[in-house]
Amino acid sequence: MVAKKFQNPSGGLNQAGRDHFKKTEGSNLKSPVKTGTNPRRVSFAARFGGMAGPERDSKGEPTRLLLALRAWGFRSKDSARNFANKHKKT
Repeated sequence: MVAKKFQNPSGGLNQAGRDHFKKTEGSNLKSPVKTGTNPRRVSFAARFGGMAGPERDSKGEPTRLLLALRAWGFRSKDSARNFANKHKKT
Protein backbone atom coordinates (compact mmCIF):
# COMPACT_ATOMS: atom_id res chain seq x y z
CA MET A 1 0.00 0.00 0.00
CA VAL A 2 1.28 3.42 -0.93
CA ALA A 3 1.27 6.21 1.66
CA LYS A 4 -1.56 8.72 1.19
CA LYS A 5 0.88 11.59 0.65
CA PHE A 6 2.11 9.85 -2.54
CA GLN A 7 -1.37 9.17 -3.96
CA ASN A 8 -3.02 11.52 -6.38
CA PRO A 9 -6.61 12.06 -5.14
CA SER A 10 -7.89 11.66 -8.70
CA GLY A 11 -6.04 8.36 -9.22
CA GLY A 12 -2.52 6.96 -9.49
CA LEU A 13 0.62 8.44 -7.99
CA ASN A 14 1.52 12.09 -7.78
CA GLN A 15 4.97 13.37 -8.73
CA ALA A 16 6.21 12.96 -5.15
CA GLY A 17 5.09 9.32 -5.26
CA ARG A 18 6.93 8.68 -8.53
CA ASP A 19 10.05 10.36 -7.10
CA HIS A 20 9.83 8.27 -3.91
CA PHE A 21 9.47 5.06 -5.95
CA LYS A 22 12.53 6.00 -8.02
CA LYS A 23 14.54 6.67 -4.85
CA THR A 24 13.53 3.44 -3.10
CA GLU A 25 13.24 1.02 -6.05
CA GLY A 26 15.43 2.60 -8.71
CA SER A 27 12.65 2.50 -11.33
CA ASN A 28 11.56 5.49 -13.40
CA LEU A 29 7.76 5.64 -13.37
CA LYS A 30 6.12 7.95 -15.88
CA SER A 31 2.85 9.83 -15.60
CA PRO A 32 -0.32 8.42 -17.22
CA VAL A 33 -0.97 8.77 -20.95
CA LYS A 34 -4.55 9.99 -21.12
CA THR A 35 -5.29 9.77 -24.87
CA GLY A 36 -4.19 8.03 -28.03
CA THR A 37 -2.89 4.54 -28.74
CA ASN A 38 0.49 4.81 -27.04
CA PRO A 39 1.82 1.27 -26.30
CA ARG A 40 2.07 2.15 -22.58
CA ARG A 41 -1.62 3.06 -22.56
CA VAL A 42 -2.59 -0.14 -24.38
CA SER A 43 -0.54 -2.18 -21.91
CA PHE A 44 -2.12 -0.40 -18.94
CA ALA A 45 -5.60 -1.01 -20.36
CA ALA A 46 -4.87 -4.72 -20.83
CA ARG A 47 -3.59 -5.10 -17.25
CA PHE A 48 -6.18 -3.02 -15.45
CA GLY A 49 -9.11 -4.11 -17.64
CA GLY A 50 -8.66 -7.63 -16.27
CA MET A 51 -8.05 -6.77 -12.63
CA ALA A 52 -10.20 -8.35 -9.96
CA GLY A 53 -12.08 -6.21 -7.51
CA PRO A 54 -14.96 -3.77 -7.56
CA GLU A 55 -14.94 -0.39 -9.24
CA ARG A 56 -16.97 1.11 -6.39
CA ASP A 57 -16.91 0.48 -2.64
CA SER A 58 -19.91 -0.27 -0.41
CA LYS A 59 -20.68 3.46 -0.12
CA GLY A 60 -20.75 3.89 -3.91
CA GLU A 61 -17.46 5.79 -3.97
CA PRO A 62 -14.92 4.93 -6.71
CA THR A 63 -12.11 2.61 -5.63
CA ARG A 64 -8.44 3.30 -6.36
CA LEU A 65 -8.82 0.91 -9.32
CA LEU A 66 -11.50 3.06 -10.94
CA LEU A 67 -9.58 6.25 -10.12
CA ALA A 68 -6.48 4.85 -11.84
CA LEU A 69 -8.54 3.86 -14.88
CA ARG A 70 -9.96 7.38 -15.06
CA ALA A 71 -6.46 8.90 -14.76
CA TRP A 72 -5.58 6.97 -17.92
CA GLY A 73 -8.75 8.12 -19.71
CA PHE A 74 -11.01 5.07 -19.24
CA ARG A 75 -14.52 5.07 -17.74
CA SER A 76 -14.52 1.45 -16.56
CA LYS A 77 -12.71 -1.90 -16.70
CA ASP A 78 -14.89 -2.84 -19.68
CA SER A 79 -13.87 0.24 -21.67
CA ALA A 80 -10.18 -0.42 -20.89
CA ARG A 81 -10.53 -4.08 -21.91
CA ASN A 82 -12.27 -3.15 -25.18
CA PHE A 83 -9.59 -0.55 -25.94
CA ALA A 84 -6.80 -3.06 -25.28
CA ASN A 85 -8.42 -5.72 -27.47
CA LYS A 86 -8.89 -3.25 -30.30
CA HIS A 87 -5.34 -1.85 -30.20
CA LYS A 88 -3.15 -4.75 -29.10
CA LYS A 89 -0.48 -5.87 -31.50
CA THR A 90 -1.06 -9.30 -33.01
